[in-house]
Amino acid sequence: MTDYDAILFDNDGVLVEPPTDDNLLDAAESAFRAVGVENPDPTHVDEVVRGVTSDSLRDVCSVYDVDPAEFWHARDRHASEAQLAEFREGGRARYDDVAAIEDLAHDLGVVSSNQHRTVEFVLEFCEFEDLFDTYYGRGMGVEDLDRKKPDPYFLERALDDLGAESALFVGDSESDVVAAHRAGLDSAFVRRPHCADTSLSTEPDYEVDDLYDVAKIAN
Repeated sequence: MTDYDAILFDNDGVLVEPPTDDNLLDAAESAFRAVGVENPDPTHVDEVVRGVTSDSLRDVCSVYDVDPAEFWHARDRHASEAQLAEFREGGRARYDDVAAIEDLAHDLGVVSSNQHRTVEFVLEFCEFEDLFDTYYGRGMGVEDLDRKKPDPYFLERALDDLGAESALFVGDSESDVVAAHRAGLDSAFVRRPHCADTSLSTEPDYEVDDLYDVAKIAN
């Protein structure tokens, strides 16, 4: 078993419960209204909730003659505010098994495809600040859309911060597994209830049930 210099974690669905689809859809609809689009096609609303790329964003915005940068700022602002409200109102919380990684001797980091401001809030709200040595979310500009996972950009920045040559990345999605491998890292896929039936076309190095399993791998 590899002796890792660092362990990196995705945030949503790994350290904390994932956002609800309904909340993200409502935020996307609010973003359309903010730029003057009152009745967007539901398909287009879906397309700007998950898996958005700069190209797909421009395609959607071209239908409504909306500036992609203006719309994306509105979308991210509403999505972030909606997620912060979920935590404050008790709709989302940290997973209890985060306790399993609190005593690891490794350097720890967070790399999320969510907004950096949202990640910062979660770290403070869930009292994670002292647990992680570095953390990254994406910026709220269009330019960061193509830097999110499965691109390894933010993983590589976290590795540089930690001075790590070997690391394990723990995620709950195909893009997490692909990003880890593109960065030259081992990957662990956590089968939380929300991804229990997910089929992966890219094989992770480890498949685990929870963070207690991750701690066993690390040790």
